[in-house]
Amino acid sequence: MRIRDPLGRKGNIVVGLDVGTTKICAVAAEVSTGKTDIIAIGSAPSTGLRKGVVINMESTVDSIKKAIKDAEAMAGIEIRSVYVGIAGGHIKGFESYGAVGIKGKEVKPQDVERAIDSASVVYVPLDREVLHVIPTEFILDGQDGIKDPVGMAGVRLEVKVHIVTGAVSSVQNLLKCCERAGVEVIDIVLEPIASAAAALTEDEKDRGAALVDIGGGTTDIAIYKDGSLRHTAVLALGGNHFTNDIGIGLRIPVQEAERIKKKYGCAITSVADEAEEMDVAGADKQVRKIQRRYIAEIIQPRCEELTELIKREIESSSGLEPGLSCVVLTGGASLLAGLDRLMEANMGLSVRIGMPEGIESSCASNSPLFQSNVNNPMYSTGVGLILHSTDGETVPNAFGINGDMVNGIFDRMKEWVRNLFGVNGNELRGKS
Repeated sequence: MRIRDPLGRKGNIVVGLDVGTTKICAVAAEVSTGKTDIIAIGSAPSTGLRKGVVINMESTVDSIKKAIKDAEAMAGIEIRSVYVGIAGGHIKGFESYGAVGIKGKEVKPQDVERAIDSASVVYVPLDREVLHVIPTEFILDGQDGIKDPVGMAGVRLEVKVHIVTGAVSSVQNLLKCCERAGVEVIDIVLEPIASAAAALTEDEKDRGAALVDIGGGTTDIAIYKDGSLRHTAVLALGGNHFTNDIGIGLRIPVQEAERIKKKYGCAITSVADEAEEMDVAGADKQVRKIQRRYIAEIIQPRCEELTELIKREIESSSGLEPGLSCVVLTGGASLLAGLDRLMEANMGLSVRIGMPEGIESSCASNSPLFQSNVNNPMYSTGVGLILHSTDGETVPNAFGINGDMVNGIFDRMKEWVRNLFGVNGNELRGKS
């Protein structure tokens, strides 16, 4: 039975929770057949994470609670479950291969499942857990490049998959924070995969594209080719590094450096107006005049470093670099003026800023501010978590979740805890 919210909306309510280094964002949407309608956005500053990893559980729980509460107030609903994004330097991706014989005259869904299972049988250390097993290509009797082999005739089915793993402790702490904040986790999704669902077009995925999500603490990369995910990576460098460089260069507090970066930051020195000046407040509250060009001189070397790291990652991704058509930047730090132009010049690929696509917004308090928030790169992950969740045939409701899905997550969590720490994982089900 489908549960409806107090306002009588007809679709399921799905919530994506982006737990980032600088902000925690909850995006709620009403999902019905062929339509995703954003109804609320709740956001709170994040102080309990570093480079995408929880370092202060209490602060993270408080931020999640505030983001959820703001979304509830805007949408007029009570949120009980979420799809949560995960990132951080602990995330690792690698390729695997599997093959099975076809039992009947044609490939059935069970054969595809067996092939993927065979590719999933790989050694994973006890302190790591598989988060995603994503098929990238099927090969049937030597014929490669097959996306969906179901119904085709053949005797041997092979599959190439991309496996994403994460550190057990980091995943466990993220789940605990959500539990203590009063929300159940339906599924965990790698953040660049979620962002790609919102910011990449199907044509770009087919022709070859690198999705680069520049957050506060990390830069997440997802490379697509022929419609499939081929490579993932997480770089321990993000927008906070730009802020810290400004703070150190100007000897000003972090909060003031962040304000200067957002309002006056520029990635290219040559395009900054030498005559333009700004007021900068130091730690002693004294205000002084600084040329905008000087800010660009501080930021540009860090932007070039990030560009070089991204370029190396693309070039090392199984030789995909020659086949890529573009790079799509998203995430809050992608809004830095001139960053797309700098990367385009240094990488030799077309670069654009990616924003959430394929969504609508009909918030009860619909306003130009809400509209601009929805169509903003900083919300690509939150929106993408919702779009990623709707790829399947059924969508659990945010008011009451599919018990089998959640039990599956927590069964795995209990096993992780038992293996790694030798304790009873039932405590993960408790709420504070």
